[in-house]
Order: sequence, then C-alpha cells, then structure tokens
Amino acid sequence: MPHLMVVANRLPFRRLTPSDSATTTPFSTSSSERDTDSGPETNFDDQEWVSSPGGLVAALSPALADISTTWVGWPGDVDTRGPNTAVVDDMQLVIVQLDEEEKRLHYNGMSNGTLWPLFHDKVAPVEIHRSWFEGYRRVNQRFADRICEVAPPNSAVWVHDYQLMLVPAMIRQHRPDLRLGFFLHTPFPPAELFMQLPWRNQLIAGVLGSDLVGFQVREHVNNFARVAQQLELATSSKRPNLTHNGREVQLKAFPIGTHFSRYDEAARTPQVTELARDLRARLGQPHTVLLGVDRLDYTKGIDVRLRAFRELLDDGRIHPSQVAMVQVAEPSRDDVEAYVSLRSLVQQLVGEIMGDFSRLGFPVIHYLHQTHSFEELLGLYRAADVMLVTPFRDGMNLVAKEYVSTRYDDTGFLILSEFAGAATQLKQANLINPYDIKAVKAAIEHAVHASPLDAHGPMRAMRRTVKKHDAVAWAQSFLDAMF
Repeated sequence: MPHLMVVANRLPFRRLTPSDSATTTPFSTSSSERDTDSGPETNFDDQEWVSSPGGLVAALSPALADISTTWVGWPGDVDTRGPNTAVVDDMQLVIVQLDEEEKRLHYNGMSNGTLWPLFHDKVAPVEIHRSWFEGYRRVNQRFADRICEVAPPNSAVWVHDYQLMLVPAMIRQHRPDLRLGFFLHTPFPPAELFMQLPWRNQLIAGVLGSDLVGFQVREHVNNFARVAQQLELATSSKRPNLTHNGREVQLKAFPIGTHFSRYDEAARTPQVTELARDLRARLGQPHTVLLGVDRLDYTKGIDVRLRAFRELLDDGRIHPSQVAMVQVAEPSRDDVEAYVSLRSLVQQLVGEIMGDFSRLGFPVIHYLHQTHSFEELLGLYRAADVMLVTPFRDGMNLVAKEYVSTRYDDTGFLILSEFAGAATQLKQANLINPYDIKAVKAAIEHAVHASPLDAHGPMRAMRRTVKKHDAVAWAQSFLDAMF
C-alpha cells in the first residue's frame, strides 16, 4: 500500500497547555522532525502533546497501527507561531495553523454554524454568511496546499468530514498523481435542504474531486448522488457511481465501527467491574440505571429523553425509588450561542426533575457536564441497565456501539433513535422516533420493567454485528475500495 495521508480538521493530538500539565500524560515531539522556522525568541524543542478526544481518532487509531501514515490537521489552538511538523507517539503530523479570525469564520462559522445544523436536518433557517464561506474556502485551500507540498508521489490521501469538503478538488488541480478519498462522518441531507446553500456547487464539486466518496449509510449516498446530478455536476455511471469531468467517482456506504476488542477486553477487567459496582452503590442500588452519554449538542435529543423520564415519573409509571438516571453531557462548542442555550435548557430540566422527585440523599438524576476518562466511561456502561441514544439525526453514533461492546454478558437494553446511522445495523435495539415522546416513554418503561433475560438475544446479536464491523474493518474496507 502507498503512503497514507489522513486529512482531518483536527489532529489526533493537541499541544499541551499549562492547565493540562497536572492532569494529563504528555507525549514529547521528536526534535529531528521538528520545523525550526518559528523564530529565534521561541523555543519549541520541548513541545509536548496530549491525545485529542473524538470519534474519528478512536476509530482510526487501531486501523492505522500497521500503515505508514501522516496525519494532516489543526491542533485546536490559535497559536500560529508553532512548528509545521512534528512526530508524536511515532506518528508524523503536518500541522495546519489557524488564527482566531480563521477559527471564527471556518470552524465556529461555516462548519458548525451552517453545515452542521443543515446536515442534521435542522428545519429552521440556518445562518448563511458570505464571510464565513470565504474563511472556509481560505482554510480549505491552506490544507490542500500543505498536502500538495508534503505528500510523496502517488500517495493515498484520505480527507475527512464536512469541514474540508473543498479540499479534494483543490488537491487534484495540482497533484493528479495522488489517489483521493473523502469520507463524510455526518449525514448528507436531502436535496430539499442542501439546495439552500449559495455555495452548493462549490461544495459538491469539491467532494467530486475524490476518486472514492464514502458515507455512513446508503441513504446518504443516494442524497449526495441526487444533488450532484440535480446541479448537473455529474451524470450517473454504474449506479451509485457518478461521472464528473470525465472521471468515474465511486460512491459507497462504509458504516464506521468502534474498537470492539478494546472495549470488550477492558470491560472484563476487575478494575472496571469494581468501578461499576461502586457506581451502582453510590446511586443507591436502584433496580434500574438509565444512562445517556453525549456531547452537549442540540442534535442528540438530550432534552427529549429528560422530558420523557420526567413524564414517566409524573405518571407514576416508574417510581423514583427504583430508578436512577445518569446523563453525561460532555462540553462542546461553548462559544457557540446555540450550545449555550441548550446547556441552560438541560440544566433547567435536570433541576426540575431533581427538585420534584429526588429523596434526601438519593437523587433520581445525576447530570455530569464534564469529560470522562476511558475507564470512567466503561464503568458507566457496565453499571447501566438501559442505554439511551436518542439523536434527532446522527451519521452513525459510536456511543451505541461502545455500550454494546462492553456487554460481554449479553445484558442491557439499548434504546436507539431510528434516525441514527447505527439503527441500520443494530436492528435488534428498541428503535424509536425521538420526535415521538410517547414512543420514547414506552421504550423506557418497557426496559425498566422487562426481565433481564429479555435482553440476552438482542444483545448477543448486536454484539456479533459490532464485532464483525469494527473500526479496523471499516478503515480497511475503505482503503481496499480506493485501490
């Protein structure tokens, strides 16, 4: 296989800051690979890095273990003085620097203020600003320029996600020797939504610069193909492939997986078993523990499950002495107004449930607006009898697959939105429409009152699926299709 260039908005590591030093274990960069053009007054020889969180990093890391790889991305800060390359934990990094204005326009603006809500079927008009797109175009060009500079001849370049949709065509213009793949981790919306964008032609043409375009599920493949043909940027080839500028562009669904063996093996350890036991004790040894684990994002349906839980308590269909709910909402995009508003709403709902139904010393709901370690998440997954995954729209949702991966004893109920990509694979879950609060309530009530034995058959089947279609299989299937 040729050398692989992974291109994503974020690097798998971020530069260590003073506030990290007491709580993280850093990696040191290799000085032999460090760019020294940062100026005489700044010493980057002792630059240290920490792992970045994120589903892409978790999915790709095990798959790339035996492949010669360079990762191109932004470290997440706005310090433009740093080096342009580094080697961290044996991985070659090519660093794309952004300043504060570029972060505002490209990342907070076009990527997360326009494309994210549009791609998740937000019905209300999304924000559209010409300055945002110009910043987005500028940053995409910088990524493309860096790749063209450093990619060895005939390399494979795998570009990821909605932040970098213009990059493939930009690369092809200058480096036709490179084999180009693009994977969209989010949904791709129906034409009726996507066609709102003034820059729809540029975005679709950018993606069509690839040789292979991957999506989570077949629905997203079909949506993209329809838009490309409606805009007359491509014609149908051997379905679902397209012809663009005389080239065939392959379109295919590649449902992303999680690192099954890592979760399965770690969940069986005495440390995690003891942690789960301790968590249940601290929750008051309830009959049923309900769990939600999400980024604090308006697409995840956190407010719906909280309202459903409250109504079940109001109706007396579940009793506060028998259940405890844990909602983990990891901080996300705290400088974006929509996320600030969501945080206030969630805190209000949690406070109302706590005030109305908790007993002294026995809260009926526990809300954690913080990031958790891998071991802490495993403890929560193992402690939970019912996993609530209720997004209004999601490309895949790896939390559902992570939970399944930890249930080595075939216990536990998964309540899963039918609008998550994972629903196309985990058909044995209790699939619900998150817009239908009565359906959400019915699913929770059924799981609370069901016999634990009822979970065995569905969970066993879901574990077979998640194990077979893990992260390594996902990455390998995409790379195999590129060549």
